[in-house]
Amino acid sequence: MAAASDDLSLALELADVADEITRARFRASDLVVETKPDLTPVTEADTAVERALRAQLETLRPDDAVLGEEYGVSEGASEQGRRWIIDPIDGTKNYVRGIPVWATLLALQGGDGEGVGVVSAPALGRRWWAAQGEGAFAVDLLSEEPRRLRVSAVSALSDAQLCISGFDGWDASAGGLERLLSLARQCWRTRGFGDFWTYMLIAEGVADVGCEPVVSLWDLAAPQVIVEEAGGTFTDLGGVRTAAGGDALATNGVLHEQALAIVGR
Repeated sequence: MAAASDDLSLALELADVADEITRARFRASDLVVETKPDLTPVTEADTAVERALRAQLETLRPDDAVLGEEYGVSEGASEQGRRWIIDPIDGTKNYVRGIPVWATLLALQGGDGEGVGVVSAPALGRRWWAAQGEGAFAVDLLSEEPRRLRVSAVSALSDAQLCISGFDGWDASAGGLERLLSLARQCWRTRGFGDFWTYMLIAEGVADVGCEPVVSLWDLAAPQVIVEEAGGTFTDLGGVRTAAGGDALATNGVLHEQALAIVGR
């Protein structure tokens, strides 16, 4: 079994591969965009990134399973239950419209509880990463000087900044939208940064609460590791510590129970 540092190094190398592909096609006039059965867009860059990363993992970690947004689950897994989780482009709708808020998300989950997460947003010039027990870090891709991340110490919702992706999906459960609005009314400020950026801002300590009503494992696996290693708390809206709950609440930890009591299901 590879050491955690080796896995993190590999994840960062895979992010380099992904960045090269996504940067080359971002804002391309001939970008090919298709519609998936769930009516969400997928671009040629999404599929190219996932194919490239799967090919690398098949060579370098042949015993590990892979779960990706575009191509599902690979066959097999290591004896330790190790699984790589890939979201080739989180924020595909932004990517399609030329908005630079998108990222490749990579995570490794191990049967013994180990975790690695990398979020790379080349159009923003930013990358975040963490390995369980080793802390969370971010770097400006131009300066190459990593800094350690720490969540905020804000202890009152009235002083907290709330991040949301938008209102879509909140009305899928009874009272969901009203719960969100109630939380927003109690927070100092609400901004719709959305997607991966919500969680990275919480890990950086510049936002304090973030929540989403409809998300998938590949959207959350990497952010969960980073938020937790920065000292935050990451659960679903039922309060369970998981990236596979279908929804999410991330906070600086101090505010988690307060936020969950309002917006939780």
